[in-house]
This record gives sequence, structure tokens and C-alpha cells, in this order.
Amino acid sequence: MEFDKIKNKGQARLFKSDYMETMTKTHPLVIYSMYFPVIAFMLYYGAAYKGVGAGAEALMFIAGALFWSLFEYLMHRHLFHMIVESPRAKKFVYTMHGVHHEYPRDKERLFMPPVPSMVIAAVLFYLFYLALGWSALSFFPGFLFGYLMYGSMHFAIHAFAPPRFLKALWRNHHLHHYKAPDKGFGVSSVLWDVIFRTVPKQD
Repeated sequence: MEFDKIKNKGQARLFKSDYMETMTKTHPLVIYSMYFPVIAFMLYYGAAYKGVGAGAEALMFIAGALFWSLFEYLMHRHLFHMIVESPRAKKFVYTMHGVHHEYPRDKERLFMPPVPSMVIAAVLFYLFYLALGWSALSFFPGFLFGYLMYGSMHFAIHAFAPPRFLKALWRNHHLHHYKAPDKGFGVSSVLWDVIFRTVPKQD
């Protein structure tokens, strides 16, 4: 995204169909209402019916949240910012993430919309279950919680003046948007930017 094309007001039109266009937008409360019950149910079901102990459940939950932060970084860096040539691929990348860079203050596109979010979540849970068995009932809630915290911080960073505890993340993410799109891929944490040496220069 060229910096002279960034628009701090307005909203892009992605589809001709009003129905499809509506499906590209959401509000944080919609996502919270979807996933917090899933988190609570999975933790309860794992403990009550699959014999997952409290200590193991806590450790797997933390591991899931930490894994989310790595997943977030890798997706943002290598998928959302991948370089493509074909018009169809460019349209896909723009719809997936480029539109956010062109309209960074569009509050209706700061969380992934419900339908694609649920499809991706179902696929990921199945993969975690194949890898971890019933421990996925603790790992996946941690992963989802990491996603909700990421989404909440991303929304706050773009929608509001930064509170003191978010100021470093706010600076990192705004440098990514307005100065260094090839740096600062972590939103909820700068951990992986530090590890992979992609922290934007503060000057």
C-alpha cells in the first residue's frame, strides 16, 4: 500500500452485492458473543467429561494464547503482506488485508467477520484436536482468547487515543501502517518482532 493512498476516513466497497458487502463487516460485541461461550464450554467440557486436570488445563490455555501470538505474527507477515502478481491474487490480498491498510480507521473491519472466522476456527480446532487429542479443549480456548485480546487491542489502537499501557503497541502498529509496512507485524505483542528482528525503527 502506497502511503499517499491511505485514507483516514471512509470505507471501501468490496462487493457489488449488498449481502456480500454486509458479510465483510462486524462489531467486536458480535465476535465476543460468539467466542467467549465457546471458550467457557470447552474448558468446562474438558474438565468435567474428558478428565483434563486444572493444572494441565491452565498450562495448555497459556500455551494456546502464546501460540496465537506466533500465529498472528506469521499470518500478518507472510500471508497478509505476501507479494502477488495476478489480478485475482491481488484482489484476494486486498480483500483480506489491503483494505485495512487503505482505510485503517474503518471500525467495521477491525475484526474478521463472523462467517469466515467460524470456518477458520472450525478447521483450526480440528487440526489442534488431531495434534493434541482432548488437550485441544484447553489449548484452543487459549488460542481463541489470544485472538480476542488481539482483536480488542487492534480495535482500540485504531479507534481510540491510546491508553498508557497500549502506547508502545500503538506506536509499533502505527509505524507499520504509516512508515514501515515491512516491519511491526505483531499487534498484540512485540515479542516476535523482537525475535525475528522486525521492530520498526523508533526514529
